[in-house]
Amino acid sequence: MLVHLLPLSCPRPRPAAAACSSSRNGPSSCADSGPWARAGGRGARRRAMRGRTDVEPETPRRGRRGGSGGGDDDGHDPHGAGSGGAALLETVRRLLLAREEADAEGDEKEEEEQGQFPKRWAIVFLCFSAFLLCNMDRVNMSIAILPMSAEFGWNPQTVGLIQSSFFWGYLLTQIAGGIWADTVGGKTVLGFGVVWWSIATALTPIAAKLGLPFLLVVRAFMGIGEGVAMPAMNNILSKWVPVSERSRSLALVYSGMYLGSVTGLAFSPLLIHKYGWPSVFYTFGSLGAVWFTTWATKAYSSPLEDPGISAAEKKLITSQSTAGEPVKTIPWKLILSKPPVWALIVSHFCHNWGTFILLTWMPTYYNQVLKFDLMESGLLCVLPWFTMAVSANVGGWIADTLVSRGVSVTTVRKIMQSIGFLGPAFFLTQLSHVNSPAMAVLCMACSQGTDAFSQSGLYSNHQDIGPRYAGVLLGLSNTAGVLAGVFGTAATGYILQHGSWDNVFEVSVVLYLVGTLVWNVFSTGEKILD
Repeated sequence: MLVHLLPLSCPRPRPAAAACSSSRNGPSSCADSGPWARAGGRGARRRAMRGRTDVEPETPRRGRRGGSGGGDDDGHDPHGAGSGGAALLETVRRLLLAREEADAEGDEKEEEEQGQFPKRWAIVFLCFSAFLLCNMDRVNMSIAILPMSAEFGWNPQTVGLIQSSFFWGYLLTQIAGGIWADTVGGKTVLGFGVVWWSIATALTPIAAKLGLPFLLVVRAFMGIGEGVAMPAMNNILSKWVPVSERSRSLALVYSGMYLGSVTGLAFSPLLIHKYGWPSVFYTFGSLGAVWFTTWATKAYSSPLEDPGISAAEKKLITSQSTAGEPVKTIPWKLILSKPPVWALIVSHFCHNWGTFILLTWMPTYYNQVLKFDLMESGLLCVLPWFTMAVSANVGGWIADTLVSRGVSVTTVRKIMQSIGFLGPAFFLTQLSHVNSPAMAVLCMACSQGTDAFSQSGLYSNHQDIGPRYAGVLLGLSNTAGVLAGVFGTAATGYILQHGSWDNVFEVSVVLYLVGTLVWNVFSTGEKILD
């Protein structure tokens, strides 16, 4: 630090009056003590050297003939012959100061670059992994149901009843989970959900061997745990994720569901083939304990509760946050009086009818119609879900890009959800015209790939219209979505016993079209609930 030993110039001693000023109401206070103001410190010296402020070295100025009066109007060096040495010292000092400042700025930049991974994206990733487990535990039954039906002698109507029993519990906790998350905090609620459904998953083989009523109860219990997941996640992200990153973060989390389906459908046949169908439930159920250990120690309901988050990231999140104060009471009358809320509810029902039918019945479709065996059914079911995982994130980036370029949020939500409705409707109509299994699988993949654009449509809209009630709004709309799962899954079994797969797909297409109409007429991307 030799820079501080170098004199800036060679001034004469300053008069005391120039250095200190007396206050009539108090003792004298020194404004300066030497060429540089102490209050400015190193930063003031640096800024002065770089010409960023009007701070100048306070060297006493002489008259032209060495007198103390009069200004140095001609700008000549006041020190005469010694000015060359003073100028050299000042130049060296400036160079050293510039180097010191550059090093300090470089250290700060390096510290930022080597800083912690953004905490908000760590939370997003933990939510992503929770939804990965969620769908792994949900879709394993769609594969295991084939050997289970052969072992226990279940007919298609019984299979439909078993598949729909999950939604009985799932329906019960949608609104309750939203209220709980908005009032207590998303961390507690999501943690509870994962532990609960993991235990129910592990108990499934025991219940099946005890009898059909026990299996139905355990599957309903599993639905109770998974029912709180989406409202809790929506509550957490409404507090953790800035508006400018909303579509991307939600797309990533929901792609965890799709990749969970990929993982479950890919590994379930392998486990069944090698260890028997109960191994699927034991293996997948045990993974919840691993997730919960990380969640309990690393996650917080909001950035304000997290002691480890950086001040810069906290400021970024809170500056763009629209969540507001925690909810104490739910204004049900106000919420249910808003047409955009009902647009969410109706559209969610229409969307989930087709989605849940594909989720629960696709392996059976591949087995019965396309004549694939168990291994092929599971592996080919992976492709449409993988397509959804990719297209959901593509849709999220597109939506956020459009918003950042000035397109209204309302327009973006309507465009994305229209793709999420009309795309699946078109490709499902093509299934009755294809003649090869490969084309049928391709149509399924395209149908679900376009379906995933809904993550940047209706699934992002809850936080748009009422960020403080994001959990409750998702609970409301997803209740309608679950009803679609209950009725749609059970109705599919009935239709198949009295009709064909073409009839199943026709019902889905009609509901997709209804959803498109309702969404484009009544939805909005503006905040309507404070």
